[in-house]
Amino acid sequence: MMRKTSLILLGAAAGVAVTLIATQPRIVFDGARAQAAAADTYRQLSLFGDVFERVRADYVEKPDDSKLIESAINGMLAGLDPHSSYMDSKSFRDMQVQTRGEFGGLGIEVTMEDGLIKVVAPIDETPAAKAGIMANDIITHLDDEPVQGLTLNQAVEKMRGPVNTKIKLKVMRKGQDKPVEVAITRDVIRVRSVRSRLEDDVGFIRITQFNEQTTEGLKKAIADLSAQAGDKLKGFIIDLRNNPGGLLDQAISVSDAFLEKGEIVSTRGRNAEETQRFNSRAGDLTKSKPVIILINGGSASASEIVAGALQDHRRATVIGTRSFGKGSVQTIIPLGSGNGALRLTTARYFTPSGRSIQAKGISPDIEVLQEIPEELKARTDTRGEASLRGHLKAEGDEATGSQSYIPPDPKDDKALHTALDLIRGVQKNSAYPPNPKTAVPN
Repeated sequence: MMRKTSLILLGAAAGVAVTLIATQPRIVFDGARAQAAAADTYRQLSLFGDVFERVRADYVEKPDDSKLIESAINGMLAGLDPHSSYMDSKSFRDMQVQTRGEFGGLGIEVTMEDGLIKVVAPIDETPAAKAGIMANDIITHLDDEPVQGLTLNQAVEKMRGPVNTKIKLKVMRKGQDKPVEVAITRDVIRVRSVRSRLEDDVGFIRITQFNEQTTEGLKKAIADLSAQAGDKLKGFIIDLRNNPGGLLDQAISVSDAFLEKGEIVSTRGRNAEETQRFNSRAGDLTKSKPVIILINGGSASASEIVAGALQDHRRATVIGTRSFGKGSVQTIIPLGSGNGALRLTTARYFTPSGRSIQAKGISPDIEVLQEIPEELKARTDTRGEASLRGHLKAEGDEATGSQSYIPPDPKDDKALHTALDLIRGVQKNSAYPPNPKTAVPN
């Protein structure tokens, strides 16, 4: 039997059915029904085998057997829900890089422009920054091979590689007539999932995803902002807008950073014995400073766990627009060397008050709508989990559709300015500060 391991372990395997059987007639009945179900399953598998052989023998062109099998697996999983899927070995490796939050590379944030790679910004203290790569540089060649014709992902994959290996970049730079050639040695690059800045007397922390580096990044941001502001620090704004989620354990530890006690989240699988509850430990890193969380239609999964936990405990006021509504947990199950992995929905999660946000989302305590430029409206409204075909159904009414636009200039950011005004006492609202007497029981 194949040993099953997973990235997120959500409880023990189900026990044998004998413990549920009380009398001999029931055993016979259940046994007969199980045998009939098994026989029907084997007939369906036989049908699949017949179709597979017919395609191999008669399709107009000789098909690739491995691709046929992979497509069949993908079809099976896609029929379950939008988040279950099969990952081939390359996709599995890419997913591990994303969740680990570190890789061998150069340290530049890039985008695609006119078929070439444009540098958004070099990451501080990385090989790219030390080599003099600058924002707005255009990368035209990688190891003397033209970038033109590659996708962004293909170009990024070429720039990543084993630590201590070299790559040569040819760069076009504004103000220079000739391309600049730069040789860079790859090093370990850590993805910055947490960015922070001091808004005079308020600490602003943006979390873009939940990877293995997130909690440590949050702790550092809180410590740095507290040291910079000293006694004048009035509170914190945690920006989770357009954060698609990530690792469950990071959502739990990020929530724990603001709580002294109480449940953070529970996960409930197919069987009652698989239910797990995760609780906070004493130690609010902000020393009970006021906290406001910003969410929008692009805030999903782990972001919703954090927003829901702090909202239920009345530890934070949530501002913005309703979140995406992804209330399910996926377990990553490796399938053996070279076989990739299975991404399987194994549980729903619930906030401390017992709310499922599946296909509903987290509703903000204070809704703040943002004016959206006309040309961007079609691209900045998120339809939400409830609009996805085959999604897990909500408990009760479903809701979908919410803003996900964040103005590029903070001066135009209405949600941010509402949060700043509330913390500074410029605006008043009954939802701020939250009333601890209405928190869920601990």
